[in-house]
Amino acid sequence: MTFEEDDEVILHDEHSEYHGEQGTITQVMETMFGDATYTVDFEDGNEQGVPEDNLEAAEE
Repeated sequence: MTFEEDDEVILHDEHSEYHGEQGTITQVMETMFGDATYTVDFEDGNEQGVPEDNLEAAEE
């Protein structure tokens, strides 16, 4: 699934302090391999360079 800016997502990354939290995608960046990575804003910070596999669409 591809995400766009302003999408609400849940981060799944056990190494992140935001694991399991819901945030908003604020930036989509394309790698030189054609894959997308994302910057996700949370209430108290953000996580950059998040791969698509670590994101899940949040329930509306």
